[in-house]
Amino acid sequence: MKRFSVCLMVMIMLISLTACAGSGKINANKAAVLIASPEYPEAIASGDDEALSQYRDMNRVSTGGCDALTAFSYNTASPILSTVEVNGCYSPLSLYYALALAGTGANGQTQKEFMSLLGSSDTAQLSQDMGNLYRLLYSDNEITKMKIANSLWLDKEYQGVPVVYKDSFIKNAASMFYASLFTVDFASEDAGPAMANWISGETNGTLTPEFQADPEQIMSIINTIYFKTEWVDKFEEQETKPDIFHTAEGADVTCDFMNMVQSSQNFTRGDGFLRAALSLKPGGQMVFILPDEGVSPESLVSDPERLKEILEEGQTTNGKVTWEIPKFSYASEFDLADTLKALGLTTAFTSGADFTGITDQKAFISSVTQQTHIAIDENGVEASAFTKIEYAGAAMPVDEAEMILDRPFIYAIYSPSVTTVIEAGSEGKEIADGRLLFIGICGNPAA
Repeated sequence: MKRFSVCLMVMIMLISLTACAGSGKINANKAAVLIASPEYPEAIASGDDEALSQYRDMNRVSTGGCDALTAFSYNTASPILSTVEVNGCYSPLSLYYALALAGTGANGQTQKEFMSLLGSSDTAQLSQDMGNLYRLLYSDNEITKMKIANSLWLDKEYQGVPVVYKDSFIKNAASMFYASLFTVDFASEDAGPAMANWISGETNGTLTPEFQADPEQIMSIINTIYFKTEWVDKFEEQETKPDIFHTAEGADVTCDFMNMVQSSQNFTRGDGFLRAALSLKPGGQMVFILPDEGVSPESLVSDPERLKEILEEGQTTNGKVTWEIPKFSYASEFDLADTLKALGLTTAFTSGADFTGITDQKAFISSVTQQTHIAIDENGVEASAFTKIEYAGAAMPVDEAEMILDRPFIYAIYSPSVTTVIEAGSEGKEIADGRLLFIGICGNPAA
């Protein structure tokens, strides 16, 4: 039986399907053939609030969909970040998109497990929410780039037997997930570089994975997410100075720290942590959680409820905040199969997997991995991810906080607010919140 494997990387997502029984002929100069590409959403110009409001009305994400994505983010981030030894960055949105697309092609018990993990009971509503969220998050202007790209890589035959893909799955992938369609021969040595080049191009060269030829693979779904934007209040380069970062192992490393004082902003104190955020254009934010002395980042992400606490709860006040943040740039890679199995997605990894919504060819998931890249400097933030599934207004200051990040800390990057509707009563109630794009631990900015 061919395997369906999955790899993840921040801002990139790839799903590959392998089978039991595909193949467009390619060569070194034409390793894959693009047969269809989507028409991407029209990005809203920065600062055009009226157009943004109208666009939100046209692309409402259900409350259940937003709640499900938030719960999924905490449920997966906790076990994943608990394995981080020094530095680690994870994109829950990238993994969610990959699994959502895979789940729309599952049936029977396999589909039930996907929907349970994703917090949905309706694949049609799930697809609609993914399409609306895609359109709401998509941004490509002179200041901010938030680009989500998906692609299907389809092998036409396996062991001489044609592989037929379901039209309904292909059409849904194109219309709701904006997937490009490629034909490819996975047995060719050129197939891996072709997919890697696509990923590199979609993530501005921040991710350059290496894939090996796999004749057992018949389909791959690759989703990339690339995010780059500026701080609302940029750090002055002349204020950046070398200082000491104290690692958990007791080593002191010298790195460049960005410095700023905000005379009036909100910050939150909680059980074992101090939290504050810096605003990003055009409305997102990067949240920093500084553990108290003697408290490890790992203990603060030890379970989903604890993670929710450090990101959402605590006593908030307003006052002067002194910022000292180390500049950092690093990449991460996670093997996520065991995490997903522990969360109930088990049948998809066995010979009993049912992906007949994609093809009648027997297939199962063999691996799920994610790679990410994160960097911050005086101007702003750049982050990317790749997920691969192989089938196989502030008050007067009254307090003060020092966000001196000179020891291991946690960070989270949120998108601009997404308006949702609570489906209760005839009027409904609007709430606005951002989606968690990336979350990570910085244990050594110099590593």
